[in-house]
Amino acid sequence: MWGRLPWLQARANLIGLAVMDAWLLATSYNIAFHQASGRWAGLTGSITTTTLSWLSLSYLFGRYSANTESKRTTKFKVAIKTIFVAGMILGSIILGGWIFDYQDVRIERSFLVPVILSYTLISALLQILLRRRQESTRQWLVVGSQHEIDIIKLELAHSVNIINIDVTFQLDSITTQAVLLALPSNHGVAVSDSACLQDQAVEILLSKRSRGCEVQDLISWTELHLQRVPPEIFTPRWLVQAEGFKLQPNQIAWRLKRLGDLAFGTLLMFLTTPLLLAAAVAIRLEDGGPILYQQLRTGLYGQTFLIRKLRTMRVDAESSGPQWACAHDQRVTTVGRWLRRMRIDELPQLVNVIRGEMSLIGPRPERPEIEEQLEEVIPHYRIRHWIRPGLSGWAQVCHNYGASTADSRAKLSYDLYYLRNANIFLDVLILIKTIRLVALAHGSSPTQARDRSIHQL
Repeated sequence: MWGRLPWLQARANLIGLAVMDAWLLATSYNIAFHQASGRWAGLTGSITTTTLSWLSLSYLFGRYSANTESKRTTKFKVAIKTIFVAGMILGSIILGGWIFDYQDVRIERSFLVPVILSYTLISALLQILLRRRQESTRQWLVVGSQHEIDIIKLELAHSVNIINIDVTFQLDSITTQAVLLALPSNHGVAVSDSACLQDQAVEILLSKRSRGCEVQDLISWTELHLQRVPPEIFTPRWLVQAEGFKLQPNQIAWRLKRLGDLAFGTLLMFLTTPLLLAAAVAIRLEDGGPILYQQLRTGLYGQTFLIRKLRTMRVDAESSGPQWACAHDQRVTTVGRWLRRMRIDELPQLVNVIRGEMSLIGPRPERPEIEEQLEEVIPHYRIRHWIRPGLSGWAQVCHNYGASTADSRAKLSYDLYYLRNANIFLDVLILIKTIRLVALAHGSSPTQARDRSIHQL
């Protein structure tokens, strides 16, 4: 439950930057306070509040997110974002002190401005240096069958965040030995479990590994670099034997997750009740139709259950049967468009969380009639039913709104990643990313129509 953290490894540098930011801010604050008063402030409530505000705003505006743009654009945006966050922090402290008339040296401009300016400069420089380090390209050789190589090539082509690796491919054949022998020791090698390597090729890999060459199995490599597991690259035999997949009934992690769902689901239901009432009034005033919309969804072990959502479409939206959502969907009402942007329409499902039919974090439940179609073209689709479906999940925070079979296949790859690596820390990361998506109103609707067949992927 606790040991598999590929998502943390992929974010180690950015997490390190956040930790360094927190330490630098506390240090700058204490140095300035010592110069002003002759004593050290220590870890006070004001330092903690300022630090948490800085980290939250930095994450919200993407200072701790990977950047796929050019070096020049990256440096410019880093500087702008850092200055913007610093201005918000400085302005809110000064405004708060003026409104509440605090008499404290820590809210005076002569104290705050030097602290924030010096810290902003150091933080921006550190981030630029970190981004420059991330720009160094790592060379990888992927060894597998033609089918696996085709899948990985397409995955890399559709992954806009893969910017620091350069991948070459090699079929598992008699020529693999010569390719491995000529491979520089600073290259990494990802080998499929199904690759039929000759004994000499295996010996070469062992020799390379003993000299510092990083060797990974193909599925672990996709987890690290793609943050998902393409369902076509593993077999049922691998699924039976693979490590991970520890979030199962009768285990302590399963019970702890259920306890957290019950506690936080009840709290969220209480806190969002006024918001739900306001949304209900707006829906009724717009067209006089019903407030709630209910559907059957598939949950744990394929059992169906009923969910209710705030109605965001016209009453006759599915008079001709179920259909995929699309960009600028004309069936969505004006009020519904705003409810979707802020994900408010999903809040009634907190009732399902409290009942135990859903979890706060997990794969999103799908409609049974749509799943019947998906199971015919997407391998291992039913695996996502091993755990309770969730209000939000790894697929929801990493991929766009599902609007096609191809999107469902991509989301399954993220769901498989979550099933294998689920733990409390990953749940917290998903929760934080969900809050950011909601705050920025991102990912609540399809960005464009997608008609690609699953066989094209």
